[in-house]
Amino acid sequence: MILETERLILRELVQEDFDEVCKLLQDPVVMYAYEGAYNNQEVQEWLERQFRRYANDGFGLWGVVEKESGELIGQCGVTWQDCDGKRVPEVGYLLRKEFWHKGYATEAAIACKEYAFEKLGFDEVYSIIRDTNVASQNVASRNGMKKVAAFVKHFRGVDMLHLVYGVHRG
Repeated sequence: MILETERLILRELVQEDFDEVCKLLQDPVVMYAYEGAYNNQEVQEWLERQFRRYANDGFGLWGVVEKESGELIGQCGVTWQDCDGKRVPEVGYLLRKEFWHKGYATEAAIACKEYAFEKLGFDEVYSIIRDTNVASQNVASRNGMKKVAAFVKHFRGVDMLHLVYGVHRG
């Protein structure tokens, strides 16, 4: 276990989570901001990227487990991301749609922001969010972040405007 909140446990993902991660990354509704669902190979590559992050950086996107059910409901964590040519620590989050609108993303994101400041020693963290993803922008705002920049990211053959939200250590 990496983090615990009132309702959630955040832990490193393992290969045995593949089927549960597929429920998240293969849902076109959840993945609309990424230009569609991932296939099995893309899910595996995504998992392996997290394993490398754990090994190389000591952090990454962690599995979000609902305490009450024990179910893996999404991912949230801290990763290094390119932000218009600058490498920054990002708090990222993605939940299965049946767990939307319950406050879980905000709860996990706040815990990850605090972890980034207190355990990882960052002075500022960001969330980089597609301009059309209003729900994630709202989570960033509830996480104390303000919009600080915007840039175009090229992903899956598409130019996508992304908004950059940031917050400094309080």
